[in-house]
Amino acid sequence: MALRPDRSKEGLDHVDFFCNDTTAERGGIVCISTAGSGVALDNSSAVVTYAADPSGMRPLGVLMQDVVNYDLTVRNANEHKQEVQTGGKITARDLCVVVTDRVWAAATPSAGDVAYVTLSGFLTDTVHAQGVDNTPKVGNFLGTADEDGFIKVQINVN
Repeated sequence: MALRPDRSKEGLDHVDFFCNDTTAERGGIVCISTAGSGVALDNSSAVVTYAADPSGMRPLGVLMQDVVNYDLTVRNANEHKQEVQTGGKITARDLCVVVTDRVWAAATPSAGDVAYVTLSGFLTDTVHAQGVDNTPKVGNFLGTADEDGFIKVQINVN
């Protein structure tokens, strides 16, 4: 699990995007891969992903559900764990406080440090060597990591 239940919601829940990743663990920053035109509420071209390289991509928010790939003839996605089948609609929050463990392994953030999105939706406290455009700012760290690697982050993707 990449999110702990200690969280607060202040902004919008984006529920009009689909996630076509094979699988994805909640708690990281998803970026807009392709967008639909107009309202695009059920437009399958409105897709988010954990970007392999977020350079030039627009972050949407924190992925709030696990994306799973089950054989649906055998079992269903567990709605009590907020699992979503690959290709289904996801929830992403753009303004919130979450406790996540999706922090880049080399990062050593402390309270007040700026949080940037880096490879595969992980958070980091350092700017990529090629500049801020390659590591978009998504919020601030509100503490240091605990013994399990979880850290409180204020997300503000606006």
